[in-house]
Amino acid sequence: MTIFRAGRTGAWWMYLVAGHLLLGVYYLIPVSPAGTTGQTVRVVLYCTISASAAIATFTGVKHNRPQWRRPWVFLALSQVVYAIADLTFYTSHYVFKYTDYPSYADIFYLGHYPLMVAGVILLIRRRTPGLDLPSLLDAAVLAVVAGMASWLYVIGPQARLTSPALVKIASLGYPMMDLALFVVALRLIFGAGPRPRAFILLTCNLLGILTADTIYVLQRLDGSYHAGNFLDAIWLSANLCMGAAALHPTMARLVDRAHVHDQGLSRGRIIALSSAALAAPVLMLVHDVRQSSQDVLVLAAGGALLSLLIIARLAGLVADQRKLAITDSLTGLHTRRFFEAQLPLEIARARRSEGSVAVFIIDVDRFKSINDNYGHPAGDDVLMEVAARLRAASRSGEVLARYGGEEFALLVPDAGPGRLSVIANRLRERVAEKPIPVNAGNDDIPLSVTVSVGSASFPTHGDGPDEVVVIADRALYAAKAAGRNRIAVGPEPLPAVDPDTDGAMAEFLCQVADRVDGWLHRYDHSRSVSRWAGVAAGEFGLDAPTVRVAQLAGRLHDIGKIIIPEVVLTKPGALSEEEWRLLRQHPDFGYRLARMVPGFAGVAHVIRQQHERYDGAGYPDGLRGADIRAEARILSVCVAWAAMRSNRPHQTALDENRARRELWAGRGEQFDPDVVDMFLDLHTQGTIGTLRPSGLSVQEAGFPADFRP
Repeated sequence: MTIFRAGRTGAWWMYLVAGHLLLGVYYLIPVSPAGTTGQTVRVVLYCTISASAAIATFTGVKHNRPQWRRPWVFLALSQVVYAIADLTFYTSHYVFKYTDYPSYADIFYLGHYPLMVAGVILLIRRRTPGLDLPSLLDAAVLAVVAGMASWLYVIGPQARLTSPALVKIASLGYPMMDLALFVVALRLIFGAGPRPRAFILLTCNLLGILTADTIYVLQRLDGSYHAGNFLDAIWLSANLCMGAAALHPTMARLVDRAHVHDQGLSRGRIIALSSAALAAPVLMLVHDVRQSSQDVLVLAAGGALLSLLIIARLAGLVADQRKLAITDSLTGLHTRRFFEAQLPLEIARARRSEGSVAVFIIDVDRFKSINDNYGHPAGDDVLMEVAARLRAASRSGEVLARYGGEEFALLVPDAGPGRLSVIANRLRERVAEKPIPVNAGNDDIPLSVTVSVGSASFPTHGDGPDEVVVIADRALYAAKAAGRNRIAVGPEPLPAVDPDTDGAMAEFLCQVADRVDGWLHRYDHSRSVSRWAGVAAGEFGLDAPTVRVAQLAGRLHDIGKIIIPEVVLTKPGALSEEEWRLLRQHPDFGYRLARMVPGFAGVAHVIRQQHERYDGAGYPDGLRGADIRAEARILSVCVAWAAMRSNRPHQTALDENRARRELWAGRGEQFDPDVVDMFLDLHTQGTIGTLRPSGLSVQEAGFPADFRP
């Protein structure tokens, strides 16, 4: 107790070191054939170390206070039974000279296994709720291999001995119990969940017990076992690891639930499973040498089962990879990409059948304040619970997806305008029906969480996927503007581009673009890109409204960077992977800002697609070829030209000839080859000039004359 009070972080290693020092003393004590003093001291030391593991385990449970104590209580009780077994064995062996096998001690030794197996199973169930089939299959594969080897070397030879019944029962009991412990140990190791130092110490305990018990049975078979040999060191070290695991402060984390179950096949798993696949032929080769007819059936059955398990694991891996491609890792819902792929299919089906499709955009109210006040883990808890409640409120055949950070989307086939309010209210009420508990420190705090819902339907509110989503999103903003925890049904659709409807909002976005230009350039970057995009779009044969979309998208193409920290945008050196990940989100940020302006749906989509590549390797959606809007294919060339011709924090400007060669090199890969050819022709003609130090007029930019950008 004094050691523990000296500091929780040091108690575990002080216990571990002190225990191993006593173990060293145990082996240093001389034992003479005639005397009993040395033997008595060794018995006392051995039993003291063994019993200390039980005391340390209960002490750790009491002071570290895991949220769920039952697994640790079972493990502690197993140590108590194990300590009783050690006391019984060594007292009878050294004090009373009783050396028959089996003895009363074997009852306790065998009795500690069920408690330990139960404790590990409870840990597994707590850490990874559900079946977690991949980890179960991996553990089963290795367990079958261990079972075949155990039969060949341990169980089979024991079963064939002409020994008394009690000897045979005890000799078979140890490998059978060890096999059960091996199975649950593998399941714990392969399963998901936190792996702090306490986990490593507990794993060392399980593997140590298994190793020593296996050697013990083999020594019993060939008659070489004697009390006090090197196996005592393995058993006692394993017990010390159990006590240290319970004393370690991280033991409380072992019962934390895992959010992600399977992470795929790691290198270690691949090596283990590959080795397991070779086990059957190797063991059959050994059998040929031994020539035991009983082994044939066991090895054949084990080989067949092993093959089936590996096939099942590979099939599960393929299914998991398909699922991961369309599943959000945090919430388990479909991804935005899957939603956006399904919506056109449902609308096409609705066109053929003259039916309808409804889209609901759901946003968690004041989510940022949850992250700010309680931390991002609490925010993740809220998102997972909201996802679960929305899933419970949706029906079979509907597509529920995580649409953005705290946004969700629901696609409902055959839902006409008359059902929109009913469905939206059902979603809103299901989320708000009771508080969501989040962990803040050591306490669970109930938070009242609400959502706002915007909805629209095809064909009533929009004639295509993009239009329906934009109108549903505008309805969402209307619901939030009305006070949150509300629903709104989309209005009639607006024209594809109608910037006259809200000049103030468009003017604000132009000011945002100028602010970003001020951070990054000494030129009117966005104005020049806007001018080039308009000229190129006209030359490309696009109609006047589409040319205006290209101009507007060029003027506003960088507005999403306003959300990126200035230190990242202006960093002079190479960006880190995390900084690149953040920077690559700016087209989506810009899309979200632009689509808030009534009539800017087309402009928003061009901004979002500006970094898509002609070969499909771009971002954020991996579109290719003609799937990318013509305005976006033009804009990407204009943006690249402007970037190459200007000095930036991490790159000096290229001369015109070098920039032309770079554009040409990207034909058919990064850029539309027809757009590159047309753009270079315009540059040769002098239509595409240098970056302008001053901006376009209001009319050139394509905005109404009653505001100044």
